[in-house]
Amino acid sequence: METLFIDKEIKYTGVQLSPHWIYKNFHIMGNAVVCFIGECDVDLSHMVDIEDVINNEPIYSKKMLNIIEENFDSSLINAVYKQRLLVTIAKELIEKINPDIKIIRNGDDLYINNKKLSVSIATKSITSTLIHFGLNIDAKGAPVNAADLVTDAKIVDIKDFAIQLINEYKKETDDIILAASKVRGVN
Repeated sequence: METLFIDKEIKYTGVQLSPHWIYKNFHIMGNAVVCFIGECDVDLSHMVDIEDVINNEPIYSKKMLNIIEENFDSSLINAVYKQRLLVTIAKELIEKINPDIKIIRNGDDLYINNKKLSVSIATKSITSTLIHFGLNIDAKGAPVNAADLVTDAKIVDIKDFAIQLINEYKKETDDIILAASKVRGVN
């Protein structure tokens, strides 16, 4: 799996959660994870989570760390497993950087002091599975009671945190593949 931190701000609108967006924009073919910082504004027309559409709950964050993953060898169920793994690694990394911060994970959501730190979704396209995971950097204007990486999680260097996060995630997913390939099948 290839990884990339994109050093320019990109507004996340939900359009980025589409097949080959990474390849078309950053020339990374195959399984990949990219992350970038930018405003997050997903209206209901680009919402993938049908429950959010039914409940009329658009997503907004003034500034968010966005992570997009595309896989060409995964089922939707496996993509949800990978999504939960990514969320768990983010939780562990924040708590490792700042041991005084207590984060609660509920499914694919992270909370600090009952304030929502993240958004996430996994979906399937005709050619691949896709994951979006976003962590608020500046939660002002969010439609829910929201936490952010700077004020609540005390993360000082967002770029460094993002690179650590995708590298830890890549290491873990690569290790899972190695673990599966070293065992003998049984009858």
